[in-house]
Amino acid sequence: MLWKRLVAEPFWKILLSLLLCLSAIGHAETEPPEVSIGVLSHRGDEATLRNWSPTADYLSRVIPEYHFVIVPLDFREIEPAVKNGDVDFLLVNPGIYVNMEVRYRISRIVTLNNLINGQPSNIFGGVIFTRADRKEIQSLEDIRGRSLMAVDKTSLGGFQMAWKELKDIGINPYRDTSVLRFGGTHDAVVRAVQRGEVAVGTVRTGILELMSEDGSASSGEFRILGQKKNAEHPFSHSTRLYPEWPFSKLQHTPDQLARRVAIALLQMSPLEPAAQWGEYAGWTTPLEYQPVHDLLRDLHLRPYDQPARFTLSDAIEKYWYWLITALLFLILMIIMTSWVARLNRALKKSKSMLERQHNLILDSVADGIYGVDLQGNATFINKAVTEISGWRAKDLIGKNQHHILHHTRADGSVHPGSECPVYLTFHEGKPRYVEEDLFWKKDGSSFPVEYSSTPIRDETGNIKGSVVVFRDISARKQAAEADRQYQMELAHVARLSTMGEMASGMAHELNQPLTAIATNADACMRLLESDDCSTDRVLDVLETIGAQARRAGGIIQQLRQFVRKEEPRHTLVNINRLVEEVLVLLEPEIRKAGVRVVRDLDDELPAVEAQQIQIDQVILNLVRNALEAMLEVPREKRILTLRTRSAGGNAVITSVEDSGPGLSADIRDKLFDPFVTSKAQGMGLGLSISMGIISAHNGNLYYDGHGGKGAVFRFTLPVRQSNDE
Repeated sequence: MLWKRLVAEPFWKILLSLLLCLSAIGHAETEPPEVSIGVLSHRGDEATLRNWSPTADYLSRVIPEYHFVIVPLDFREIEPAVKNGDVDFLLVNPGIYVNMEVRYRISRIVTLNNLINGQPSNIFGGVIFTRADRKEIQSLEDIRGRSLMAVDKTSLGGFQMAWKELKDIGINPYRDTSVLRFGGTHDAVVRAVQRGEVAVGTVRTGILELMSEDGSASSGEFRILGQKKNAEHPFSHSTRLYPEWPFSKLQHTPDQLARRVAIALLQMSPLEPAAQWGEYAGWTTPLEYQPVHDLLRDLHLRPYDQPARFTLSDAIEKYWYWLITALLFLILMIIMTSWVARLNRALKKSKSMLERQHNLILDSVADGIYGVDLQGNATFINKAVTEISGWRAKDLIGKNQHHILHHTRADGSVHPGSECPVYLTFHEGKPRYVEEDLFWKKDGSSFPVEYSSTPIRDETGNIKGSVVVFRDISARKQAAEADRQYQMELAHVARLSTMGEMASGMAHELNQPLTAIATNADACMRLLESDDCSTDRVLDVLETIGAQARRAGGIIQQLRQFVRKEEPRHTLVNINRLVEEVLVLLEPEIRKAGVRVVRDLDDELPAVEAQQIQIDQVILNLVRNALEAMLEVPREKRILTLRTRSAGGNAVITSVEDSGPGLSADIRDKLFDPFVTSKAQGMGLGLSISMGIISAHNGNLYYDGHGGKGAVFRFTLPVRQSNDE
């Protein structure tokens, strides 16, 4: 490294350094007192001695009574050196300086003027960077979960400035990175990022540019994260800018010597060889380092890592106005005590009035409301409880409400009190809503209810019971049953209407087997009347007659099954079999329309619990809609695809896909509304009825739109879960 430096430096620098060395040798003969300058070795001891030894030689030449030497100190050697007085002056980053200033009373005498692109600058910042080929890291937020390397925990530009910026966006480098490492020097951090050992690094400003100049890094090799712009500081930076390194004296250093050193440094010309070797532009009067104090205080770093002792005198001095306010408040409270006493008597009277109003409000509510204590006994009831159940206040208050109102289930079995939702409410402290349950009246009859149970807490937050609000839903259940019956009748009428539309095709379909039966019966009679009657030939004809009769009977049976009124109970059905049954009914229409049917049916399909006739009707509605839609395209392009699939073992999906022109956007938005249709003669009830049927089966019917031609309708039905699962 030294040889490379000698080759790279101009000849005049080498000559000047030799002259300085000769001068130092001459002065060494007199052996003046040695003054040590501790310098933070943030780029290594070799670089520190190379850059700062000429500055020590300059001071030795300007102040010949003393011999100044450079003592490189790494981050962990600085505090012991200051504490033990091993150095007389200190040149470190502002963060370490602030810590030493508070703890050991060192004081700054000048501030470094760095040389940036030929211009002096006494501010610097931190750079957060990654390799340019790491496309996944584009901003400071992307550091979360990545590996990060900094210079040292006490490095202001190499860690603490970056920590402050990350903290401001909610990232803690100790907690929110996958790995946090410290390289010891700025160069080590840059090399670790270069080699891909860590994803992100942070160093002080100017390091990347210096390494680019000496060839150890290239200008386009890294990406700066959170880059900021500042006209006074042209180097790339990601953080706020802070004052440059201060040159400080220790407490034991004579003030007279410190003044002479300060004057010598302030008078140093930028052309001085020491400045050229140190790559700085001289020195300026000491700057204000309060921003550094604020940064360390915000990060709770030394010397602000421990709360300061707060004495009584500090409290009086800082909060004297609050103490006066408290005294005035105390006087005011004494004056108001008598007034509060009078108000207390008025409040008692108001309380009794509010209790009466509370009871009036409870009695005005149509829903039944009653309270329960921790023993399950009723504490109050409103008027509606008596009107709905017949139980009066004297029958319930102080009695166990579960044994009176909630003792038996709908199937006649005993309802244990430990399973009562009202009990569980105050035992677990969680409110409950029961959509449907059974309460018992005083006359022994039961009625369906919905109710909520909410825990009641006292002033300390402890649960002292619960309040129950219930409603008789008998009328609602009757209305729901009437609506279900209406929907069944409407669906039945729709099936009859569909069969009316299919009558012509069904007649033709039945006519074929009946004609075949009649023709073969005549042939059989002629065979029996002829002399050469063969038993085998007669049997063949009779077998044909039987097959045609069974075919006709199957069609009639399928037709009767489809148009009959369905039973209210659900059974286990196989969707594939229902698809095949519908195709039998629609075979005449399919053949007449010239449609090619593609069956893509899953043979391993689980059974679903449903009303068979209703699902038949849904499939038939969807298939007939598809057939009618495909009449608008050429016959060779008419393809009907019926597909069944299992959805993760929890449901079955049935799809009806056609190759027609598809649906317009205005029709798709209100596709399942009643009386909405795209057919000239349609009523618009088929899809509405189908949606109601599938919803009643806890399934879903929807249009699966796509960019191509045709339409796809799908419906899902839940699979019945066995008791063993």
